[in-house]
Amino acid sequence: MWPADIEQKARHIIRDFTARGLKLATAESCTGGFIVGALTEVAGSSSVIDRGFVTYSNEAKIEMLGVAGETLAAHGAVSRETAVEMALGTVTNSAADFAVAVTGIAGPSGGSAEKPVGLVHLAAAGRDGAMRHREMRYGDLGREAIRLATVRTALDLVAELAHAP
Repeated sequence: MWPADIEQKARHIIRDFTARGLKLATAESCTGGFIVGALTEVAGSSSVIDRGFVTYSNEAKIEMLGVAGETLAAHGAVSRETAVEMALGTVTNSAADFAVAVTGIAGPSGGSAEKPVGLVHLAAAGRDGAMRHREMRYGDLGREAIRLATVRTALDLVAELAHAP
């Protein structure tokens, strides 16, 4: 179902988190559940995945994750600030040790000169306060390609944060 590299990344995370007794949660906007979908495709993922939030609307980001309305008003849904608040809200509103959050513009419409199609902000947070952020500018590759590229980056970001010193 998933490209081989995504399957491999997901399997690695599930094996690693299982061995370490860790839990993971996701918050997704532009990927609409693809990240948690790739992870739950792996047998044994139920011991790792706590929950996945699909927060496509600003209201969902506010209500489910505690993203501040002021953050959305000042920076927009597709911003570093929003992605970080989504990741922190996911850790707060779950039993997860780590969380990953993504927000972006997958297209084909919705982009602007300042925030073009293919712009995605990703953040990963640990219950211990660890945080990582990535701004990706994939370009206008097409909706599916942008979403799959975001899944790859999100899985890499989780693996990186989980093994940070």
